[in-house]
Amino acid sequence: MSDGLEVEQIVESKPRRMPLATSLDKDAIREAYEDVRSDLTDTEWAVFKFDGPQIIVHGRGQCFEEFRQQFGDSERAFGYIRIQMGDEMSKRKKFIFLTWIGQEVGVIQRAKMSTDKAIIKDVLNNFAVELQAGVEPELDIGLFREALNRAGGANYGTGIRDN
Repeated sequence: MSDGLEVEQIVESKPRRMPLATSLDKDAIREAYEDVRSDLTDTEWAVFKFDGPQIIVHGRGQCFEEFRQQFGDSERAFGYIRIQMGDEMSKRKKFIFLTWIGQEVGVIQRAKMSTDKAIIKDVLNNFAVELQAGVEPELDIGLFREALNRAGGANYGTGIRDN
């Protein structure tokens, strides 16, 4: 261009901060997953959270109320939970994979969850229902059971409950 205008090139003086690729503590995650699936243990759930760019086992337990307390408004996490389903004729264990994105999680971290979820699902790969939640009222055992019933087909029963 010969119109006398010079184009100033702006050079960024500091290196760009590139997000680190997400990794897994694969052995610990697999062990927690198998613990929840096992009929030989009382473990009903496991929660997986981020420690920097790595997904780690955050906790395990036996009570749904304890499970729901693991998730915060500013956190991204995954949960894996075993729920006993069925009726008086047939009892069976079903599994739910939960993706948690709290309300205060930023846009970039929300966007990363789809790829992060794909990474952890390489290990947590056997479940009847996948749910996503972001507010505490969505962590409701009734909603979880409804989702499993919808996914599970027919429920046969005699109408007699065994409490």
